[in-house]
Amino acid sequence: MSLFVPKFDETVLVRDAEAEVVGGDPVAVKLLADSSSSGGALSTVRVTLAEGADGARPHVHHNSAEMFYLLDGEAEVLSGDDVVTAGRGDLIIVPPDRPHAFAAAPGSTADLLIVITPGVERFEYFRHLQRIRLGEVTPESILEVQDLYDNHFLKSAPWDTRRD
Repeated sequence: MSLFVPKFDETVLVRDAEAEVVGGDPVAVKLLADSSSSGGALSTVRVTLAEGADGARPHVHHNSAEMFYLLDGEAEVLSGDDVVTAGRGDLIIVPPDRPHAFAAAPGSTADLLIVITPGVERFEYFRHLQRIRLGEVTPESILEVQDLYDNHFLKSAPWDTRRD
C-alpha cells in the first residue's frame, strides 16, 4: 500500500457565493476545489439534479476513488453491476476501476457532494461538458480527453435497464 501525501500549505476556503457554477437546470455543477488547490489530495464538486435527471453516464476512473454524499433528495448510483438508491445523508464510495454512474431517482431531485481522491484537474472537464451541451463542440470530443481527466466511458446493461 502506498501513501499519498498532498503538497499544499495554505487552508483552502471556497465561499459558496464565489464558486463557479457550470450548467443549470436540469444539471448544475458547482466547482468547489480542484486538484491544484488541494496539492493533489482531492477534487470536489456539488451536483444538483432536477427530478429524474441523469448526472453521469457509466464510466471508470483508473487512478481515483469517487465519493458521493447525498445532501438532499434521492439518487440512483451504479457501482459495478449494482444500482442502489441513496437518500439524504447516505454515502457511497466507488473504488478505482469500478464502473459507476449516477442520476436523480425517478420522481426525486438530488443534491450531491462528489469528491475524487486523489484529485484530478476536473474543472475543465465540466466546462467541456457544458460546451457540448451548448453545441460549441461535438459530443464525440469528450472521447478525446478521457485520458486527460481519467474519465473513461463504457456500457452498462444494469444501468441502461434500471428504469424499465
